[in-house]
Amino acid sequence: MGNWSTVTEFTLTAFPAFLELRILLFVVLLLTYTLTATGNIIILSLIWTDNRLQTPMYFFLSNLSFLDILFTTTIVPKLLACLLEEKKTIPFAGCIIQVYFYFFLGTVEFILLAVMSFDRYVAICNPLRYTIIMNSRTCLLLVLGCWLGAFLSVLVPIIVVTRLPYCSKEINHFFCGIAPLLQAACVDTHLIEKMNFLLSALVILSSLAFTTGSYTYIISTILRIPSAQGREKAFSTCASHITVVSITYRSNIFVYVRPNQNYSLNFDKIAAILITVVTPLLNPFIYSLRNEKVKEVLREAMDRIMSLILRKT
Repeated sequence: MGNWSTVTEFTLTAFPAFLELRILLFVVLLLTYTLTATGNIIILSLIWTDNRLQTPMYFFLSNLSFLDILFTTTIVPKLLACLLEEKKTIPFAGCIIQVYFYFFLGTVEFILLAVMSFDRYVAICNPLRYTIIMNSRTCLLLVLGCWLGAFLSVLVPIIVVTRLPYCSKEINHFFCGIAPLLQAACVDTHLIEKMNFLLSALVILSSLAFTTGSYTYIISTILRIPSAQGREKAFSTCASHITVVSITYRSNIFVYVRPNQNYSLNFDKIAAILITVVTPLLNPFIYSLRNEKVKEVLREAMDRIMSLILRKT
């Protein structure tokens, strides 16, 4: 029987057998990862260089973009390497680090989305006090609270996983996660599954409940605005966030908020692609395409770049 001190590496087994298919997946994932990183870096650059975007809403959005870059980088580079390598292994320490950062960064995102809904609540339901309530110190403390809360919430489950004895060195997934690690363990993991379920439910459902409550008040306030133009303007400031929230919560709730996390690993692999690759790719496009101020700043930045290019030629 193996234990935490003797297992040196795991083999990742959830990869296609045919080389041609692996190469195709490599090209698609590399393109997606490049677009994700580029899109989020553009959002970060626009927010931090343009004074019109120096507001709490865009401060939180810049944190979300930074988070998406880190989140997808936790999984995709190793996945790309495994698609091309014959030996698809990951060191035990690397596996634990990957598990930790996957859940840590994912938890930060849920808490941050709830904080962003609070920001929209204050902006629409209490606009006269918005700048007082959402001052720079409050925004910084809220973001630090997201990172600290996530750090503490996933620490204990990861420590427990590192202490498990493992009978199998094969991970039935394309990256290290708690569910495939529990499947490889030699001991009964039902108690750990229950603990993981409770923590996942606490983080995901509580942040969803907070976000839903915030938008209930927001929508009721918007509906009381007398002019149609005023209602449309108020709702447009929330549309991007609502879209991102709906995409993020759907797949995560199905995968992680269930008592038994071992029974559907095949479906989890598909959902994991959506969570780790597709969602971080969509976020910058959603915010750039559905936010008029971001589109305006982006257009002006592109015009300046084109002017410089034409001037040099």
